Amino acid sequence: MEIAYIPSPSRGVYELFGVIPLRGYAFCIIIGVFVAVWLGNKRWIARGGRPGTVADVAVWAVPFGLVGGRLYHVITDYQLYFSEGQDWVDAFKIWEGGLGIWGAIAFGAVGAWIGCRSRGVPLPAWADALAPGIALAQAIGRWGNWFNQELYGRETDLPWALHITSTTDGRVPGYYHPTFLYESLWCIGVAVLVIWADRRFKLGHGRAFALYVAAYCAGRFWIEAMRVDEAHHFLGMRLNEWTSIVVFLLAVLYIVLSARRRPGREEVVEPGASDDDGAAVELDKKSEDEDSETKDSEDKKSDAEKSEAKTSEAKTSGAKTSEAKTSEAAKSEDEKETAEADSESGSGSAESETADSSSSVEAKDEEAESAAKKA
Repeated sequence: MEIAYIPSPSRGVYELFGVIPLRGYAFCIIIGVFVAVWLGNKRWIARGGRPGTVADVAVWAVPFGLVGGRLYHVITDYQLYFSEGQDWVDAFKIWEGGLGIWGAIAFGAVGAWIGCRSRGVPLPAWADALAPGIALAQAIGRWGNWFNQELYGRETDLPWALHITSTTDGRVPGYYHPTFLYESLWCIGVAVLVIWADRRFKLGHGRAFALYVAAYCAGRFWIEAMRVDEAHHFLGMRLNEWTSIVVFLLAVLYIVLSARRRPGREEVVEPGASDDDGAAVELDKKSEDEDSETKDSEDKKSDAEKSEAKTSEAKTSGAKTSEAKTSEAAKSEDEKETAEADSESGSGSAESETADSSSSVEAKDEEAESAAKKA
């Protein structure tokens, strides 16, 4: 009874506008490269390098790595291309799958060495910065095998079994261990391990890269043992199992010897990068000083404007006060004059009344004298 399984895509190639082929395998490889360069650039800058150096070196490393990976695959699986009934031209069809990680790393290192020489940076330091990114690139790239329905393991009834539906190249439809998924998850774990160990132990001089190689080989050994695709065998084991053992031992040996000869981490990974940082700091400081001067000038101008406004307000207030005083003085004068006028008017009325009273008395006296004479 089918409970659950991982379905395979019905096809690995999609055509854009019916003309341009878009291959899932190629997309996974391209996305993986971009992720590796992005993460490597961040780690390189954190270690004191210039932005863009990782990408410049990768321009050399990536093409060499693709060629090396394809050569390793074609050489170790030559019967797929040069035996009777096979077309040797298929050896160049990289989009159909078939990249050996061992050849990719070996040839990629040659390209990286050329790129590092041209940039004047040490290859071990560059490899340390890129190591976890390479692991993530492999994790993404393995999903290209899912698009091509390849690199699966033995049959299984586990709920995460991979359902193979293609019959191309002798495939038998069924449910198999998704070894591509196992390796993808393992590579993510390797990336996390390298990042943690690098922060914890300050790995340098290529030891972070060697740790990535050793950890990947440990996982590749048991995953390779599960695969059922055609491969060469030696002493009862697949060729890639033996390769994993040998490369693992070399990586561990390098870590031990390198730690003894060159303990610690490189102080300078890219000559001149610190000078650029200093110049950038000075430029930022100069910009800050200019901003400060501009701000001080604006503050002074604002203070002057405020002072002028206060002076103007003071003058206006003084003028208003003066006008008020003048108005009050004029009012006081008017009141004074009115009072004097009223006083003079009152005095005149009193004199008139006195004169009238005196005339009345005199008239009465004359009348009295006249009456006396008549009598």
